[in-house]
Amino acid sequence: MAPADSRLGRHAAPPYSGPLLEVKDLAIHFKTPRGVLRAVDGVSVSLPKGKMLGIVGESGSGKSVFVRSLTGLIPKGAIAHSSGEVIFEGRDLRKMSEKDMRDDIRGRAVAMIFQDPMTALNPVMKIGRQITESLRVHYDMTRRGARAAALDLLDQVGIPSPGRRFDEYPNQLSGGMRQRVVIAIALSCEPRLLIADEPTTALDV
Repeated sequence: MAPADSRLGRHAAPPYSGPLLEVKDLAIHFKTPRGVLRAVDGVSVSLPKGKMLGIVGESGSGKSVFVRSLTGLIPKGAIAHSSGEVIFEGRDLRKMSEKDMRDDIRGRAVAMIFQDPMTALNPVMKIGRQITESLRVHYDMTRRGARAAALDLLDQVGIPSPGRRFDEYPNQLSGGMRQRVVIAIALSCEPRLLIADEPTTALDV
């Protein structure tokens, strides 16, 4: 039997011998008034399990487009052309249905720390609910269990008085604390792949 996760009580993913993530010749082109913009054009990367991969480039070079496209977060209406493969644990994410991506991949197996916490967080939803939502959806946790896990996450990312912050809205937090909340949300389901798009931009030392 696979070992159970200590916090979520779930079992580890079945063993897979290949790379955790393998991107093959990925291309994402956008429609613009001036024609087609080749934001990502033939990118290939391989990421073994337990390793880190850094993507470096100037502003506007397509880094965010690349990482967002891995889990299908680019609006399809804006895309003029897309091709390539995104193989995660042996499955091509680009061929999966939206329902399977939502239920099995996004937030659960693959999570993302977004660059801008103001757009990543729902301004009319309390911080606690935004953290516990994925826990309750993906792991059917009780409200009490999800709250305890969320408070632990807030403490882990360095937010003082997590019990008070749990019931606050994003506008009541500083930019640095909002960034920490986004990190906590990404870590909540203990994903096997964590994508971080400039995750420390709003944080102090």
